[in-house]
Amino acid sequence: MFFSLSSWQLGLLLTVILFGATLIGLTIGRILSHHVEALREPFGAVQAALLTLVGLVLAFGLAMAVGRYDSRRAAVVDDANAIGTAYLRAQLLDEPARSRSLPLFVAYTDASLALSRAVPGTAAAKRAIASESEIQRRLWRLTGTAVATAPTDSAPRLYVESLNTMIDMQTTRVAALNNRVPGAILLVEVLGAATALGLMGLYLGILSRGVVTVLLAAGLLTVLLFVSFDLDRPERGFIKIPSAPLAALRASMDLPPAAGGTR
Repeated sequence: MFFSLSSWQLGLLLTVILFGATLIGLTIGRILSHHVEALREPFGAVQAALLTLVGLVLAFGLAMAVGRYDSRRAAVVDDANAIGTAYLRAQLLDEPARSRSLPLFVAYTDASLALSRAVPGTAAAKRAIASESEIQRRLWRLTGTAVATAPTDSAPRLYVESLNTMIDMQTTRVAALNNRVPGAILLVEVLGAATALGLMGLYLGILSRGVVTVLLAAGLLTVLLFVSFDLDRPERGFIKIPSAPLAALRASMDLPPAAGGTR
C-alpha cells in the first residue's frame, strides 16, 4: 500500500492521519474538560504508556528500514566490484573470447545502471533484469569456449570464478531491492502513532492547555514516519541509493583495456 504511493501522496496521507487524530483528540478533550478531575489521572497514565510503546515500535521500524537501505547500498558496491573484477579478468582471455566478451560487460553495466534507476517491480526494472540475465548467458557460453580451448590455463579458470560471482551478485541485489519492511508493521506504526497522538490530544484538551505541544509532536512523528517509509522505497522516494560505483565503473570501460589478450 505505502510503497505504491508517490512521495507527495505518502506525505499527505501521513499528515492527514496523524494531524486528524490529534485534532479529534483535542476536540473531544475540550468537550470533556468539565470532567477534568475524574479523567486527568487515568488518561494521563494511558497516554504516557502508549507514547512509550509507540516510540519503541517506531524505533524498531526505523532500524529495519535503515538496515535494508544499507543492504541495498552495499549490494550496489559489491555488484560494481564483481563486474569490474570479471571485466579485468576477461581482458586476459585468448581471442576471440576476449574481444567478444568485453563489449558484453559494457552492456551489462548499462543494464545494471538501468536497474539502479528503476523502481523495483516496474516494467523498467524487469527489462533491466531480463537484459542482465541474457548477457550472463552469452558470457557463460563464451566462457565455456575459452575454458575448452585452454583447459589448463589459469586465466580462464580465474575468469570463471569472477563471472560466477558477478552472476550471484545480481540475485543478491535484486533480492535486496525487493526486501522491504512488511506492510503490516508499517500499518501498526501509523495506527499506533495516530492513537497515541489522539490520546495525547485528548489528555491536553481535558486540561485545556498544550495545544502547540501536541501539534509539534504530530509534526515530528509525521516527519519521522515519512523518513522511515522513504528509506524503504528505492527510487520512488526522495532518499536514493547511490549508483556512483556503477557509474564510475562504466566510465572506466570507455578507456582502452588495461591488458591485451593473446592469439
